[in-house]
Amino acid sequence: MILTSARPRRRRWPIVITAAAAVTMTVAACSSSSSSEKSGEATITVAVTANPLMTTIEKLTPAGFEATHPGIKVKFVTYDENTERANVEKDVAAHGGQYDVVMIGPNDIASWAKNDWISDLTKDANSDATYDVNDLLPPIRQALSSNGKLYAVPFYGESSFLMYRKDMFAAAGVTMPANPTWDQVAAIADKLNDPTKGVAGICLRGLTGWGDNLASFDTVVNTFGGQWFDTNWNAHLTDPAFVQAANFYVNLIRKDGEKGAGNDSFNECLNIMQQGKAAMWYDATVAASTIDAPPSPIAGKLGFAPAPVEKTTSSGWLWSWALAQESASKHKSAAWQFMDWATSKTYISYDASKNGWAAVPPGTRTSTYENPDYKASAKDFAALTLQQINSVNVNQPGVSPQPVPGVQYVGIPEFEDFGQKVSAELTAAIDGQESVSEFLQKSQTIAQNAVKQAGYKQ
Repeated sequence: MILTSARPRRRRWPIVITAAAAVTMTVAACSSSSSSEKSGEATITVAVTANPLMTTIEKLTPAGFEATHPGIKVKFVTYDENTERANVEKDVAAHGGQYDVVMIGPNDIASWAKNDWISDLTKDANSDATYDVNDLLPPIRQALSSNGKLYAVPFYGESSFLMYRKDMFAAAGVTMPANPTWDQVAAIADKLNDPTKGVAGICLRGLTGWGDNLASFDTVVNTFGGQWFDTNWNAHLTDPAFVQAANFYVNLIRKDGEKGAGNDSFNECLNIMQQGKAAMWYDATVAASTIDAPPSPIAGKLGFAPAPVEKTTSSGWLWSWALAQESASKHKSAAWQFMDWATSKTYISYDASKNGWAAVPPGTRTSTYENPDYKASAKDFAALTLQQINSVNVNQPGVSPQPVPGVQYVGIPEFEDFGQKVSAELTAAIDGQESVSEFLQKSQTIAQNAVKQAGYKQ
């Protein structure tokens, strides 16, 4: 997701979700170790990020889950992405138990499992034959596991790709290459950029956040041959390849990107595309399930292409917004029953019955991509999404070896802090508050000091 999730996906346009909005719904019954669950009463609190697919499950939970599980209440607490991450990490680290189910990503799995902040779900997942844990896409399942144990179940999974308006391309006499390079994308963006009509050549993330602007920026760094650290934890943010990638990304946004890009991430670019204010958008593959499905005003007008490359053969990221169980939860049985339903084949089919197959949560199950109804409804993007997910090499997404796995992030807990600081410098460069050189010099120092202080480099 990151970011990505980018994070992003469904039904009202534009989407406005208040950062601490809580939606309480009655659902399901079960028993658990707590006294309330033993008596058939349980309320579980589920912390999620604000995006269209999560809006949908909130709406579907009462009728879809309540009918077969009377007695459990589900309280959704919805935050923007950065707030959700901060609030959830604070609670799990303190073993507070404020939330029973939390939405997290692959970057959290190893350290949170090691710290006993989240529960091992392997037994639960394997004990339910209908859940079919082996149906989970291998790259996504692996990303949510640690030491062979499953610690989160995927609500949706994603890589990244390029989305573009076929009608705008046709009007300008432009053709999207089958496997575009970033240089080709920049040339197209320059041709289609039309400030007089309020249309940007491309929409890219500029909002501060290690899961916001760094998600897309880091894939550019990877394919340009740059890297954050070598295997000895030497930072390389001022190396020529990293400098080239940074100049390219910042200058592309400044020249042909959307106005005010420093305020934009997934949801903002989604709305910009839907409003016809951008010709292209590079972001999470999950966007297709919203932007190219009813009632999106531009459904059917979109084309899709692989994540642009430069020196590598592929360059998409790998992310999953997944559901994990706080180890401090007092309602573990009820929490698992909800997680089981929310990430199951049953939920995907139920969502399809209400909203159409093209709009179901993508990137989680092999069966989804084998389903003829899904393949027909999502024919423009389904196969490419699966291809992008399967093309990711989390151990070496760029041209050089790296010390830890991770594509659009450095896979250590400390990255959430120093990545956020570097991200803020990137936003400052995008907004013209500092030069790219200043952004990289500051970021080099931030990154190198961070891994020294954490003890990775002596």
